[in-house]
Amino acid sequence: MPVGIITNVCAIFLGGIVGALGGQKMSTELKEGLNMTFGIASMAMGVYAIAPLKNLAAVIFAVIIGTGIGLLCHLGKLINRGAMAMQRLISRFISAPDNFEQQAFERTMVTVIVLFCASGTGIYGTLTEGMNGDATILISKSILDFFAAVIFGANLGLVVSLIAIPQVIILTILFLIAIPQVIILTILFLIAHLIFPLTTPNMILDFKAVGGILMVASGFRIIKVKMFPTADMIPMMIVIMPISWFWMQVVMPLL
Repeated sequence: MPVGIITNVCAIFLGGIVGALGGQKMSTELKEGLNMTFGIASMAMGVYAIAPLKNLAAVIFAVIIGTGIGLLCHLGKLINRGAMAMQRLISRFISAPDNFEQQAFERTMVTVIVLFCASGTGIYGTLTEGMNGDATILISKSILDFFAAVIFGANLGLVVSLIAIPQVIILTILFLIAIPQVIILTILFLIAHLIFPLTTPNMILDFKAVGGILMVASGFRIIKVKMFPTADMIPMMIVIMPISWFWMQVVMPLL
């Protein structure tokens, strides 16, 4: 039972409802302060995951090689293209009104889709739950996503109040965004079940460490200190398994 996935989707949907219905009363200072808190919370989750790693050299290799693969394949751009395709699908049902800038509307939609459907933390948390049943990462992410969705709903709600768009449109947008998230995370969950029997405890710890590094990078992006290419870094969660195995089975006996 993918508890973490269900929790995450419900958190986003409910957070969007709260933000759309009452978020306009939130001050800009509160929104910015919460956003900074999201960043430090993501970093704390990352440090917690990194701490028990077993093969530091293998983890560093995986981070460099995986990010290199992502950059060479332009994974970040591909994810954005996928988000834009989702946005176009959603726009068939919901379009920006005449007095709302279409490009700004589309950019906002793409940003939200990438944030909730293709974040490194979500992918890492889903793979972790699929491999060992530990939903801690996704549940922790759900807490962050709930409040992020509240802020998103509040910001969009403010625009709604200015251009008189019925708030039900906001809720429909959030619902349509949640659908692809369920599909993506469920597929990852099932794949992880197939991977786990081929792993060792040390490989799992190294995998968690790489996911932790991705969460730290995401934290820096959230607080806008450094815009790490987190989407392009996702392949490091794939290459860490064979690199960790090779390091323990081949390199370590030679040292």
